[in-house]
Amino acid sequence: MIFEDVAGQAWRAVAAHRQRSALTMLGIVIGIASVILLTSIGEGTRVYILSEFTQFGTNLMAVTPGKTETSGMPSSFAGTIHPLTLADAQSLDRLPWVTTAVPVVAGAAPVEYDGLRRNVFVQGVSEAATDVWRMNVRVGRFLPPGDLRYGSPVTVLGPTLKRELFGDANALGEHVRIGGQRFLVIGIMESKGQFVGIDIDDTAYIPVALAMPLFGREDLQEIDVLVSHAAMMDSVAAMVRTALIDRHRGEEDFTITTQTGMLDSLDRILGIVSLAVAGIGGISLLVGAIGILTMMWISVHERTPEIGLAKAIGAAPRQILMLYLGEAILLATTGGALGLVAGIGLAQLLHLFVPALPIHTPLRYVVAVLAISFVVGVLSGILPARRAARLDPVQALAAD
Repeated sequence: MIFEDVAGQAWRAVAAHRQRSALTMLGIVIGIASVILLTSIGEGTRVYILSEFTQFGTNLMAVTPGKTETSGMPSSFAGTIHPLTLADAQSLDRLPWVTTAVPVVAGAAPVEYDGLRRNVFVQGVSEAATDVWRMNVRVGRFLPPGDLRYGSPVTVLGPTLKRELFGDANALGEHVRIGGQRFLVIGIMESKGQFVGIDIDDTAYIPVALAMPLFGREDLQEIDVLVSHAAMMDSVAAMVRTALIDRHRGEEDFTITTQTGMLDSLDRILGIVSLAVAGIGGISLLVGAIGILTMMWISVHERTPEIGLAKAIGAAPRQILMLYLGEAILLATTGGALGLVAGIGLAQLLHLFVPALPIHTPLRYVVAVLAISFVVGVLSGILPARRAARLDPVQALAAD
């Protein structure tokens, strides 16, 4: 018996009981649609978050004050013994395989110009911030190099902040007031977009030495380190740890977070969430598989005389097995295909109404869904098909 014969017989058997077949496939359709919809949202979120973090590069390492213990509570809540200082940043900048290190002090402050006032995020950094964070200056220049302990009252504005304060007018050479202090505008940044919902373009950059008194700090919030090669990340992290422990009198009162480690952790967490979501949809698939098994069992019982007649005229048990197994596979794969279309359609419809919700359906999900549907059909149809193949033709005919 060739494939076309099996497929034709299976299709005619399914079409003969349209309503029952449709209800049987419904469980598979709902299961597959829910898996595709939820995993598309989960995968879209994963891709979005990873792309947000990788826009700043993958060779980054952040050093923050306070030691994060296994409980997740930084010891800085109880008071850091040695806060991070500008001297710490300078010492890390001299380590092997460290391209540069940027001290960071940040906070919200009002930026004023010609009667206009805007509360924005102000970053106190060094001239190396553009290299570390992969940012470019569109017009003018970034903060000038020099001693980190001193800083000229100059600022570089993000494009959104420049537009809100100056409109289409030239901002270079103008003075703005940041936190009540007068700063000369020397550059405008290229657009960087948003980072997890925060508009990076609505930012002002000033020397870290001036940001510290502006926000009433004597220490740094963070030191960002750019490593020359991602392969050296672990080695550099070990050297950073050793250098800071020596500077902090033998105390590891700081936390080192690598970009690759953070991305791996995020990937694992989101992977677990996607797996849990897929498990929830798998319950619907199980229900659908039981539905196919039940329908096929009933179908074998109803068509027992037909099976007896087929065997009496020479049909082999293997042919009977393939016919009924083909019906189960057809029901499952058709339901899977319909569920796939429904899931992708619902995902795109949801994205249409909620554009901010990231949606992504990888091709491997589509292939996996069709493969799973096929397997569900085989597993749910094998027992009824074997029962049909083993029927005695005389007893089957007598059941008429």
